[in-house]
Amino acid sequence: MSEAAGGLKGRAARLSRLMPAGPSNAARTPFVLLVVLLLGGGLISLLLLNSALNEGSFRLSELKKRTTELTDDQQALQRDVDSASEPDALARRARELGMVPGGSPAFLGPDGKVRGVPSTASAAPVTAAPKPEVPPPPPVAPPVAAPAGSTSALTGPGASTPQPTATAPAQARTPAEQSSTSPGR
Repeated sequence: MSEAAGGLKGRAARLSRLMPAGPSNAARTPFVLLVVLLLGGGLISLLLLNSALNEGSFRLSELKKRTTELTDDQQALQRDVDSASEPDALARRARELGMVPGGSPAFLGPDGKVRGVPSTASAAPVTAAPKPEVPPPPPVAPPVAAPAGSTSALTGPGASTPQPTATAPAQARTPAEQSSTSPGR
């Protein structure tokens, strides 16, 4: 070391004294350890990031599924509201509540004059004629064997015929109600 320092003068001699003359493994050990720690930390952070992204994608798929279900529910509710808001449904509900259609209205103009002729509402709502109801056919009973020698077991004066039972008349439907149930609508 002094030989190398003897050939060098000034600043170079001082620097050569600070540096070891031969190769040293002790100086590389901290560097290698630092690189290994950085690579290990990078791999662990990459693994954590990847698992967080996978968890987020699972959550996203669950939320999309839930959104689809809620959209279907909303559309079903909207169909119910739309069917209840149709004019024939509103008219039927108004009749059930005892309401009657109003008469012709009168309007006041900007000059204060009455335009139109007002009329009162009729007490009975205008409905279509009820359809006659056809009673169901009577049930057919199996034939009863007549006793031997009797020919008028079922047709005699004491034989009873089945009487049709009284049924409640069907509610009358207006032509608008009948057309709303057509397949084209």
